[in-house]
Amino acid sequence: MNTIINAVKFKADEKLEKFINDKVGKLDRMIDNALGCEVTLKVDKPESDNNKIVDIRLNVPGKDLFVTKQADTFEQAVADGIDTLKVQIEKYKNA
Repeated sequence: MNTIINAVKFKADEKLEKFINDKVGKLDRMIDNALGCEVTLKVDKPESDNNKIVDIRLNVPGKDLFVTKQADTFEQAVADGIDTLKVQIEKYKNA
């Protein structure tokens, strides 16, 4: 599955990109017909806590599965978003 990572107003480091690709890759095993995934990383207010925002859009035939998560770190927000997408994938497969 093709994964596009967009970092708004900053450059994501290789470690973070590898983490995202590993997590998104696990979704590929859950759903065979995924067309692609787009992950957008944003920082809300740099001086505040819980300021990392991650949007994940999984393209599947017929609709897109989308989740937005906010946490103290991008890794935590991505992990939370993947967990939520797993639930959405189950609902999509059973629909």
